[in-house]
Amino acid sequence: MSLFKNIFKSSSEESKEQKSNINWIPLTSVDQITAIKELSNKETVLIFKHSTRCGTSRMVFKQFEKSYTLSHKKVQLYYLDLLNYRAVSDEVGYAFQILHQSPQLLVIQNGVVVKHASHYDILELDY
Repeated sequence: MSLFKNIFKSSSEESKEQKSNINWIPLTSVDQITAIKELSNKETVLIFKHSTRCGTSRMVFKQFEKSYTLSHKKVQLYYLDLLNYRAVSDEVGYAFQILHQSPQLLVIQNGVVVKHASHYDILELDY
């Protein structure tokens, strides 16, 4: 029974799992995009776009969290739930001129995306 429970988790159950050693900043508003661009002039900003219904996205998200180390302290990490904030996801694609994929990691410096990856390539991305 626990196998099915793990596969068919609700969004609230999954959000509980998202608590980790990473201090995720929820990306929930289009207005945050301007602030992200400004912040990226001082430090690197990452946006992790995640579909809570996609098994691949969930697996990559968990592996990303496991591989995150304290050496990444100067990186601000934003988490975008694609299903709950579709309009924000669309605006991120428009603002940074990046074709939408899921899961997807954007590395932003000086107001522009300097690197990006999707699916398992996220785990190989150097930021």
